Amino acid sequence: MKKYIAIIGICFAMSSCQDDFMDRYPQTSISPEAFFKSEEDLELYVNGLLSMPGMGNYLADQSSDNMATTGAIEIKNIMTGSPSSQTITSGWDWARLRNINYFLDNYQKATAPDEAVAHYVGLARYYRAQFYFGMIKRYSNVPWYDKTLNPGDEDLYKTQDSREQVMANVLEDLEYAAEHVRETSPEGTPNVWAVKAFYARLALYEGTYRKYHTELGLGGTSGQFLQIAVDQATDVLNSGKFSLYSTGKPNQDYATLFNSTNLVGNPEVILVNAYDVNKDRSSDNNTGIFGDYEQSPSRDMVMSYLMSDGTPYTEQANFKAKGFVEEFQNRDPRLMQTMAYPGWIREPNTTPYIQTLNKNFTGYHQLKGFKNTTNNVDRASVDFPVYRYAEILLTLAEAKAELEQLSQADLDNTINLLRSRVGMPALVMSAANANPDQFQAAKYPNLSGSNLGVLLEIRRERRVELAMEGFRYDDLMRWHAGKLLEQIPQGMYFPGLGKYDMTGDGVEDIILVDKDTTIPVGDAKEKNSLGVALIYYKAGLISENVDVFLENGEGGGNMVTETKARNFEEPKYYYRPVPMQQMVLNPNLVQIYGWE
Repeated sequence: MKKYIAIIGICFAMSSCQDDFMDRYPQTSISPEAFFKSEEDLELYVNGLLSMPGMGNYLADQSSDNMATTGAIEIKNIMTGSPSSQTITSGWDWARLRNINYFLDNYQKATAPDEAVAHYVGLARYYRAQFYFGMIKRYSNVPWYDKTLNPGDEDLYKTQDSREQVMANVLEDLEYAAEHVRETSPEGTPNVWAVKAFYARLALYEGTYRKYHTELGLGGTSGQFLQIAVDQATDVLNSGKFSLYSTGKPNQDYATLFNSTNLVGNPEVILVNAYDVNKDRSSDNNTGIFGDYEQSPSRDMVMSYLMSDGTPYTEQANFKAKGFVEEFQNRDPRLMQTMAYPGWIREPNTTPYIQTLNKNFTGYHQLKGFKNTTNNVDRASVDFPVYRYAEILLTLAEAKAELEQLSQADLDNTINLLRSRVGMPALVMSAANANPDQFQAAKYPNLSGSNLGVLLEIRRERRVELAMEGFRYDDLMRWHAGKLLEQIPQGMYFPGLGKYDMTGDGVEDIILVDKDTTIPVGDAKEKNSLGVALIYYKAGLISENVDVFLENGEGGGNMVTETKARNFEEPKYYYRPVPMQQMVLNPNLVQIYGWE
C-alpha cells in the first residue's frame, strides 16, 4: 500500500498527469482510514496539491493592453462578439476544491506532531484561498464549500454566497496559513513567506477592487484589505530574508531574473518553479515567446517606459512619430531587457537582429522569458519566479498610497529600490503630485485626490516592472480600467513608404513598398551601403493584400494589428456568467450584472 501511495503521490505532483489524477483522487478505493495515518501521508497528499504558475505566464499579457494577439483570447472574443452563458462555458470547475477539502476533512485521522499537522493544514488552506481567489475574480459571487460534497448533498444545489462572505472565509484561511505554515520548506514548495506574498497580493486586489467598483457597494470595506496588504508586505520586508537581485549591472540584472536556469537561492525569489529538462521538467517556450507566435508587445506599453532621466517619454516632442530606433534611445533600461532592441544580437548570429515585420503583429519582439541560446538544455531549464520581492515592494507602495499613508521614506524603500537597480532616478513624491503625468492620467479618469501623481507613477512602475508576467489584466480589472481594452493594440510607427534602419547603425535594413510593386528576387534586390540586400515588405491598409498594415496605408502611421471594434460593457464584462449548463443543473444559481 505505501509503495502504491508513493507512486500516486509522485504522479499527482507531475503536471503531465495531474489533471487526470485530480479527476480520480480521492474518489478511488483509497479510503481515508487506509491513507491518513502519518506525517508522511499528510506531506504526500499536500505535495500532490502543489500547483504553481510557470513559463506560460510570460504569454498571459495577451489579455491586456500590453500585447496584441492573433489568438482566440476570451476577453477579446467577449468584446467583439455576442457573449452569453451559452458561449462562455469554462471556469466553473470545482474538482480541485474537492481534493483540498477532502484533505481538510480527513487530516485529523493521522498521528503526527501538532506543529506538522498545522503546517500541512495551513498549506491546504492556502491552496483553498488561491482557488477561491480565482473564482471571485471571475464570478464575484460563488458558493462557499468547506467540506467534501458527495452526490445527494443538499449544498450541491445552494445558491452563491456573497463576495463579502467568501472573502471573509478566504481571509480566515490565509490568516491560519500565515500563522502555521513553516518558515522553511523544501525548494519549490511554499513556505510562510510565499503565503504572505500571496496574502498581500490578494488583499491589494480586493482592496482596490472594492474601492473602484462602486457596483459592489463595498467601498467602505476597501481599507480593511488595503491595510492587510500593507501588513503582509511589511512582514516580508522586515524579515530581512529578501532583497532585489543586483550585481551592479543595471543593463543586465533585471533580465537575468527571467532567463536564469537557477533561481534557487536568488535573494529576490520568494518561491521558484524550478525546471530541469534532464529531469523531464521542460520550460522551453522560446518559440512561443519570441517572434510572430500569436502575441507581440504593444506600442502603448513601449510608451509607458520613462526616459533615462526620469521624465515621461510622452513629453518628448513629436513622440508619436518616433521610429523604432529613436524610441529605444535613452530609456529606462528595463525596456531593452524586456523587448528586442535595435542592435540586439540573436544567437548564434554575430550581427544585429533585424526586426521581422508581419501582418497583424506590432513589429516588437518580447525578450522577457526568452533564453537567447542555442543550447537546448539551457533553453528548456529556465526557472520561473512565482513570487518576486519586487512585487512585494510594489504592493506596499500602492497600498500605502491608496490609504494615504505613503511617505517619501516609503517610496525610497520600495519604488526607488526598483529604479535604483536599473540606474533610474528616484521618484519624488512631492514633484509627482505637483505635476501628474497627463498622458497617464487620461488612462485612469476615476483616479483623483492628493496622491494622484504618485499613484499614477506607482501604476506605471508596476506595469514596467511586472510587464509580461501576467499581472496587467488583473490590474486593469481591479482599477476599473476595462475601457482601456477597447483600444486595439498598435505597433511601430513608419511615416510612409521607404527605407528604414532597424538596427541603429544608420544603415537601412528594410524597405516598404506599395502593394503593386513586384518585389525583386536574388541579386536584383537593392543593397544597402554594406552590400546587404534590403528586406522588402509591401505596406498598405489592413484591407489590402500586403505584408505590413499601416494606419494610413501608404501614407504611413502605426502598424495595425486588427480593426474589429471592441466594446467593454461596464460593469458586466468585469465578470463572467455562470455557464448555462450549470444553471440548468442548479436552478438556485443566479446571474449577475446583465449576463444571460
